[in-house]
Amino acid sequence: MTNAPNVRLTGHIDVPADRMAAVSAALPLHIALTHEEPGCLSFEVTKDPMTAGRFLVAELFVDRAAFDAHQTRTKASEWATITAGIPRAYNIEEVPT
Repeated sequence: MTNAPNVRLTGHIDVPADRMAAVSAALPLHIALTHEEPGCLSFEVTKDPMTAGRFLVAELFVDRAAFDAHQTRTKASEWATITAGIPRAYNIEEVPT
């Protein structure tokens, strides 16, 4: 029997200057709620030291079901409202466990 692969998301979100305060204020709760999700192995959002307004995102979930549950929760969250329309560039891949 093989284990299901982990799901990893990497990329960034580019926050406009006029929305930075609201996004920065909402980010700690978004991170905390994600860490509490079943199947979350890691979740990091950090400021990019090279690009103003850019946050680097790195997520790792135990399997596709856990990742999909995270996406569903996030889409219905305050985070989704606060970050609506902000450009994101993400790569999602399955990685062997």
